[in-house]
Amino acid sequence: MAPERSLNQRMDALARANQIRIKRAQLKRDLKAGRLSIHSLLLDPPEYVETAKVFDMLLAVPKYGRVKVNKILTHCRIAPSKTIGGLSERQRSAAPVGLREKQPGHSYRPAG
Repeated sequence: MAPERSLNQRMDALARANQIRIKRAQLKRDLKAGRLSIHSLLLDPPEYVETAKVFDMLLAVPKYGRVKVNKILTHCRIAPSKTIGGLSERQRSAAPVGLREKQPGHSYRPAG
């Protein structure tokens, strides 16, 4: 069993989690608006997105719904529950090929 955490430790953890949620929400908005390429995100993910599911990030891309995302993941042999940080080098390089997306390949710079 995990040791009890103090109130300060719990509050710090909550604050960190909230900051990660805010950054991920902005990242998803940037994906949706086309300011960020899913390719660059998968190939060089920021630290705060490594524990996010690949499935959830792909859903943020315009014109990518659940059916298309599932087909892409199956084609690339990536489990829907796989996190971005948990992708192997093969999966990282196969995903952009499976996406065949025509978005600018610029790297991501978080807003704010």
